[in-house]
Formats: sequence, C-alpha cells, structure tokens
Amino acid sequence: MPEFCLEKPLRLALIGMSGAGKTFWTKKLTAYGCPAVSCDDRIEERLAARLAAGGHTGINGVAAWMGWPDSDTYGERESQYLSEEIHVLDEVLTGLERDRKCSLVLDTTGSVIYTGNNLLYRMRKHMTVVYLAATDEERQLLIQRYLSDPKPVLWRGAFVTKRGEAPGETVARCYPALMEARRRSYETLAHATLAVSELREAGMDAEKFLARVRESL
Repeated sequence: MPEFCLEKPLRLALIGMSGAGKTFWTKKLTAYGCPAVSCDDRIEERLAARLAAGGHTGINGVAAWMGWPDSDTYGERESQYLSEEIHVLDEVLTGLERDRKCSLVLDTTGSVIYTGNNLLYRMRKHMTVVYLAATDEERQLLIQRYLSDPKPVLWRGAFVTKRGEAPGETVARCYPALMEARRRSYETLAHATLAVSELREAGMDAEKFLARVRESL
C-alpha cells in the first residue's frame, strides 16, 4: 500500500503505451471533479515554435516533426522531446510538492519511464501510479494504430532496420520488443495495474475505475 490514499487529495498518474486509454480515463476522472494535466499537451506547447517552423500542429504534428525512427533528424528530435517531457514532469511534481492538498490526475506519455529515476521516484512518492496494461491481442492493435495514426514514440534505439525491409515490416518486428521492455518498466513503477480489457466493461465509469484501483493496491 502507498503511504497516501485515494480520497483527499486524489493524485493519480496514469501510465501505459500510447492508445491504452490514459487520455480517455483522464477525461472521465475530470468529470469526477479532479483537475488534470496532459503531458502530451504541455510538451506540444513547449515545442510549438519548432513545430510551427515546419508547418506542424497537434500531437500528430509532433510525430511528423520527430520523423520516422531511421530518419537523419530523429535522434536529435527524440532528445529534444525527452528534454521537454522531463521539464514538464518536473514542473508538475514540483507543484504537487509545494501544495500537499491539491488533487491531480496526470495523463503521462508512454515514454515517461525514460525521464530518469529521480523524477520517477518523486512521481511514485506523491502520486498513485496506475498502469493500464494491454493484452497481447490489444498490443497488435496498438501497432496498427501507430502505423495508421502515428503518435510520438521514443524508440530509444529499439528501431533497427534490415536490408530490404519495408518500414511497416520494421515496426511490426521491433514494436513488440519495445512494448515488452516498457511493460516491465511500467509494472515496476506502478502501484496498481488494471487490464485495459476489463475497463471496457459496460457501465464502467470514474467511480468504478477508482474502485478497481483501490482493489488493485
């Protein structure tokens, strides 16, 4: 059990792969009366000038600005993205540390696990970290979603092309390994793990979501 409770203040950090439902449940929980922060939105704001220079906007624009993982600019822009993510997470956690009574639901990015041990320790200390875990079948859907509707992904060297391989084939081969590595990190970081499939049950609302979190602690 964490040292904090799920009542007042309510502090949840939702983690998991892109497409697992973090933003969906963040929006549901705001209706429960809790303020929320989207790390994606704040990172996009901090990258706005760089995105505009290339004619990009929105979260898909961030992905377009970063480029395909084997492009010449990807490595540098991946580093820039992570730097902004670290700044955003530090800013959020500093706010929580200064105001011990404030509630917050934090919609993290899939790459939050790369922000460093110090920040992750602070997040785990001041928030209940909830991992939204996808099944193997759902992970295949996440791969298809990445190909059809790209979102920013920090590959951290996991995207390795082979001669004669089409980009989609490289993703299909490398993405599962990336997800498996992240799964282990998410499980280590989380106080509670919820199966994405179970959260799709009819009638699942914010109250029932919080009840599942309590049961999983």
